[in-house]
Amino acid sequence: AAGASILNQYLEREHDAKMERTAMRPLPRGQISAEASLLLGGAVSVGGLLVLAAWVNLLVAVLGAVTLVTYLFIYTPLKRKSEWNTIIGAIPGALPPLMGRAAVRGEVDPMGGTLFAILFFWQVPHFMAIAWMYREDYGKAGFVMMPSVDAGEARTGRQAISHTVFLVIASLMPFTMRLTGMVYVFGAVFLGLLFLIAAVRFSRDLSMANARRLFFASIIYLPLLLGLMVVDKFKIGG
Repeated sequence: AAGASILNQYLEREHDAKMERTAMRPLPRGQISAEASLLLGGAVSVGGLLVLAAWVNLLVAVLGAVTLVTYLFIYTPLKRKSEWNTIIGAIPGALPPLMGRAAVRGEVDPMGGTLFAILFFWQVPHFMAIAWMYREDYGKAGFVMMPSVDAGEARTGRQAISHTVFLVIASLMPFTMRLTGMVYVFGAVFLGLLFLIAAVRFSRDLSMANARRLFFASIIYLPLLLGLMVVDKFKIGG
């Protein structure tokens, strides 16, 4: 994760310098050279994969490599070519919990797939809110974000709602697999409805206030949902 972050900032250093929200990063400010960041990012990435292979298992290392490659060489350049980059970028963003499950189980199992789905669908409304709030900033840097393109606002709202609905469905899968109990399922439905209300309000009125509400709803939703998953699994002895 650290290596991907460093290398992403290396690849986007010129674009980050044009955005208010990223202009203070070390590379645009000249606090670290491009060459040094490339060497550091490469070393941390390779070192991280070797640690996973040596002390966890090879499957997790492979998943980590897939995450790194898709994030840097598919999602990152796609941000300047297609407004669908958020959907594609949600794939590497959802792989880490699958890696965590594979670290414990030694395989990719249905629960790992469910964790992947939850993180995948969660990212879309989360980043649609961010992309709308900073749409002008992204535009100045040459990033093609959905809220910035023609008719993008309507699609932005639809994507936020549809993926929140899919998220609610995915969040119920641990219960159907008998890995969580009734406390979790009621909590998941309640949190999902609140999240969906925020997404619907955002879709109907794409304003800064509603974008912020959706953003904060997303960052509150995820830890509470996963916390419920842990607590209720512990209670039922899973």
